[in-house]
Amino acid sequence: MSNYPLTLLYDESCPLCKLEIDNLRARNEKNLLRFVDISGKDFDPRTYGIPQAELMRIIHAIKPDNSIVTGVAVFRLAYEAIGLGWIIAPTGWPLLKPLFDWLYLRFADNRYRLSNRATGYLFEMAARRAEKRSRRCKNDQCEVKQDMQ
Repeated sequence: MSNYPLTLLYDESCPLCKLEIDNLRARNEKNLLRFVDISGKDFDPRTYGIPQAELMRIIHAIKPDNSIVTGVAVFRLAYEAIGLGWIIAPTGWPLLKPLFDWLYLRFADNRYRLSNRATGYLFEMAARRAEKRSRRCKNDQCEVKQDMQ
């Protein structure tokens, strides 16, 4: 069975998380990824049968067969969907996978503190990415994508 469309359950209130999701959205040209903000007031975790605290702890994704993927595996699938799977492939190699899984959990546990320390840099990076996307041209015509979802 296919892994796509893959629904990413992410925390928009985390600046680092938002920056990564914005990057994935911008590259989601084949529409293989769906995005659900779990920090929104309208989000109901019962829809997915996963407690809100667990959703907020680490990233989750839902495959078309309703199976759940968590942690670094979510990013491997997401990067594969946007054609950049080779960048994150080492995180799944047998000797490196335990290390990357451990590092992700440490990151996830500290993402708000890391976001607070890097806020200025994150906003600058987001602004540069937005400017670059707005200048994207194809077939001698430039367009600005209105809907990033």
